[in-house]
Amino acid sequence: MSKSLRRVRAALEASGVAFAVQEMQAETRTAPQAALAVGCALDQIVKSLLFCGQNSGRLALFLVAGGNQLSEAKAALALQEPLSRADAPMVRAITGFAIGGVAPIGHLTELPVFMDPALMAFDTVWAAAGTPNHVFSIAPPALLQISKARLTEFIDY
Repeated sequence: MSKSLRRVRAALEASGVAFAVQEMQAETRTAPQAALAVGCALDQIVKSLLFCGQNSGRLALFLVAGGNQLSEAKAALALQEPLSRADAPMVRAITGFAIGGVAPIGHLTELPVFMDPALMAFDTVWAAAGTPNHVFSIAPPALLQISKARLTEFIDY
């Protein structure tokens, strides 16, 4: 078991919430790939998008429903500073995960987390479990709690 997957499993187990980790035969790097592999609606996939504050240099995580597009302007309001996409080395250094397998929990460093309210419409959502081939299912209220996220409007309609 990879260190990344082990960290996610440990965070889930420590939280006491119900979850299920699955290894997928196909890659789940993108939301459409994950939805197809899992057999769920695209919006049940949790995209973990990382942005960097241009003034502070701190990373922020946005948990986005699979079919939604993040508005950088609205996301910047949530973090209260202009944003730019975090690069792969920064993502790996702060979260411990490679892009394509970034989990919403189990990061090496605590960071602000914002969650798309659209995810709350489902009984179950699926998120990366630290690798491009592992996902976990969880109830959205439990994900909100254990990720310490804030429900925030940052979607481009």
